[in-house]
Amino acid sequence: MRKLALVLVLCLAGCGLDVNSALPYKVLPGSIKPDPSLQGVEITVGSKDFTENILLGYLAEMALSAAGADVIDLTDLKGSQTARQALLNGEIDVVWEYTGTGWINYQGNELPVPGGEQAQYDATKKADLEEFGVEWLAYSPLNDQYAFAVTEAYGEQHGLRTTSDLAAFLAQNPGEAVFCLETEFTSRQDGFPAAQRTYGFPATEVKNFGIGTIYSAVASGTCPIGEVFTTDGRIAAQELRVLEDDKKAFPQYNVAPTVRAEFLARYPQIRGPLEEVGAALTNEQMIELCRQVDVEGEDAGEVARDWMVSKGFITTD
Repeated sequence: MRKLALVLVLCLAGCGLDVNSALPYKVLPGSIKPDPSLQGVEITVGSKDFTENILLGYLAEMALSAAGADVIDLTDLKGSQTARQALLNGEIDVVWEYTGTGWINYQGNELPVPGGEQAQYDATKKADLEEFGVEWLAYSPLNDQYAFAVTEAYGEQHGLRTTSDLAAFLAQNPGEAVFCLETEFTSRQDGFPAAQRTYGFPATEVKNFGIGTIYSAVASGTCPIGEVFTTDGRIAAQELRVLEDDKKAFPQYNVAPTVRAEFLARYPQIRGPLEEVGAALTNEQMIELCRQVDVEGEDAGEVARDWMVSKGFITTD
């Protein structure tokens, strides 16, 4: 345990984050009211290192701060496994997770749960509580799925609308099978291996990029095909065409706050504010929030704060 904690602290320091830093935005109550039982309670919120999850981290921090907790900001942890271990080890208390990620990556399953969003959530929630002592709060309508994208021009030229179309095209044109992928996506079982199993891509060349540069790499022709998040605002900005996952290779990825069961048992009052925020999120709204950060260059914390104010959850001076 000590070794894992030390590794996490070193990672945080190496990522340019302040360990145990306070929420850098002043938050006053709106529709989320202070709960006297949360006064003085220290809650550490983490996030992964991509824009959407960082935004979600800030939303959780502001909701809990409005409810009266003393919030510690540990957003921007590097990678899913780092964030997961931080939760399990107690370095963080809350992190937004994705049902498909929990089911495949953390619980070791290879195939998605059939039956849609509710079925995937129910199975993930049950297994995580039984195996790891992690509680999933109510899931959000926000469902950020993996997909492949090409430029609109490339898709139009080759008649690509679905991932099955892509597989058929690559079978006839194997020299075009060049993919821009994030390193984590290349190996995680709900990522590229799942697509290869389902669609039978021919031998491919993979170029690894950070997720933020894949969009521009596809747009510039560095790779004809790239991995994308379906709620990313850069899709429209780079004029990319998202290909439908018509054979459902990828699981559902509804987001939900996750907490250790023992922590939730001590502070059940955190459920209300977090679930209230999650229920208000949609794919369309997240696309816009991510666009403001990734395309317009706005600060993620300020974008999150403005959204919380616009929904009436919080107020500011």
